[in-house]
Order: sequence, then C-alpha cells, then structure tokens
Amino acid sequence: MNTSPARRPELLATGAATVTVVLWASAFVSIRSAGAEYSPGALALGRLLVGAVVLGLICLVRREGLPPRAAWPGIAISGLLWFGFYSVVLNWGEQQVDAGTAALVVNIGPILIALLGARLLGDPMPPRLLAGMAVSFAGAVTVGLSMSGEGGSSVLGVVLCLLAAVGYAGGVVAQKPALGHASPLQVTTYGCLVGAVVCLPFSGQLIDDAADASLSATLNLVYLGVFSLALAFTTWAYALARTTASRMGATTYAVPALVVLMSWLALGEVPGLLTLAGGALCLAGVAVSRSRARSARVVAAAAPQPEQTRESA
Repeated sequence: MNTSPARRPELLATGAATVTVVLWASAFVSIRSAGAEYSPGALALGRLLVGAVVLGLICLVRREGLPPRAAWPGIAISGLLWFGFYSVVLNWGEQQVDAGTAALVVNIGPILIALLGARLLGDPMPPRLLAGMAVSFAGAVTVGLSMSGEGGSSVLGVVLCLLAAVGYAGGVVAQKPALGHASPLQVTTYGCLVGAVVCLPFSGQLIDDAADASLSATLNLVYLGVFSLALAFTTWAYALARTTASRMGATTYAVPALVVLMSWLALGEVPGLLTLAGGALCLAGVAVSRSRARSARVVAAAAPQPEQTRESA
C-alpha cells in the first residue's frame, strides 16, 4: 500500500540478504564435494581467482575505479580474515566434518560479530548477549563431542570451523566501515583480490590439483567463485551497507538448516542426533543473544523509526 517508496530500499536489502543466505548454504555443499579432490589452500585460491576475474570484469564494465583511501583498511582486513583465512580454514574443516556440522558451528559467527561490534563500533552489549554466548559455546562443545567417535581429526574439524567463524566475524566488522566510503562492488572486489594475494603460496597445489581433478570437482570450484563468492558477497555487501553488522549476521541463522537439507539431497549426509542437538544449542544461543527485553521492545515500537544508519558506520 503506502509502504512501497519508503520501504523499497529495505525490501531490496532483504532480497539481497536472502540471495546471499541461499548461495552461502550451497557453498558448504560445494566445498565438501570439491574438497575431496582439491586441498584446502588450492580450493580457496582457485575460488578467489575465479571470483576476482568475474568481479574485476564487472568493475571494468561499470567503471568503478579504485576505492577511496579511507576504505582500504577495512577492505584489507576483511580480505585477509574473511576472503583469505576463513576460506582456507573452512575448506580444511569440511574435510574433517560434514557440511551440515560445519555450517552449524560456523553459525556462532553472529554472536562474535555482535561482540566485536560492541568493542570496536560502540554497539551495546546486553547481558542476553553474554548468556547467548555461553549457550552457543555449549552447543559447539556438544557438536565436537558428537564427532569425536571417529578420532581426533573430527574434533580438529570442529575447531577449524570455530576458527572460520572468528575470521568471518572479524571480516564482517572490518567491512562495515569500508562500506561507508566505497561501493559494495568495490569492497567485495578488492577484498577478494587481497584474499587471493594472501593465498598465492598455494599456487603450486592448485596447479597440481587442477591437473588431476575431475570435471565435476573443477566445476564446483568455478561455481564457488562465480556464485557463492562474486555474487553472494556482493549482495551481502549491498545489504550490509543498508543495516548494521549484527543485524546482517542474524540473517545467516537460516544457513545451517538449508545446508543440512542440501547436503542430504546432494551428498547423502545428515548429521547425527547429538550433532543436531549441539547445532540447536548454537542457534538457541544466537537467538537468546539477539532477543530483547519486553520493555525494550515497547520503547522501540513507540519510538519513531529513523532511516537505516548505513551512513554512520
């Protein structure tokens, strides 16, 4: 009705976030599949190189140019932590645990985003956030215990996925201020380039693995670069520029459920009951950390709603 002009940016941001969530969920499945023939570093570098080519071509067509100097610290940090470190560690972790378990553990990232946002961006940190952290940590421990029957390598996989969550959270918080100075496409493109440079030591492995890999594994690598990186990270940055980091982190809560469904359909993998219970604890902790007291909700409902604070961070 009368919401169309005013709510159009919000609806576009929601649509962009939805695209990101679906493509990131599919990425967990593709990483698991391609990881059988590509080593973690080679898969990360190959994905980043494909994404950099696609994003670079789009930048040339759109004549985006170089980001302003003020955006580079955030771009460099997000490129190092998220595009580089996160990619390698997650690929390694998914060689130890199934795709659904990896997504469940990585999904404590929103809590870490809220913590870093409170520390670095001045966001409030209510007691519910601390309670949520405790619940999610218990969930991560439960997932680790549920996977320990196969030996230490599975526990290693959970630890690697936890490290991936740290890299993801740090990258998001670093990326948010950069979006105040540069376009989502610029931030994504040059963050991808930074990540590719960080992963260049894996060039030899990539060449060797690509020579021996099957066509399906290489197509999975290309898919990861084109869709779950170039497209999904750009739609993420577009939405992040129009809301807060912690709120965007909340949109990834649906990823584990989608990953479990996709991995069941594509790979025949379904986490065990104890693993699912640990994942549910992870999600419950995130939900607790994002909840607000009733009085706060009443105040928020009564207050006038300002335009999104994308300019402020």
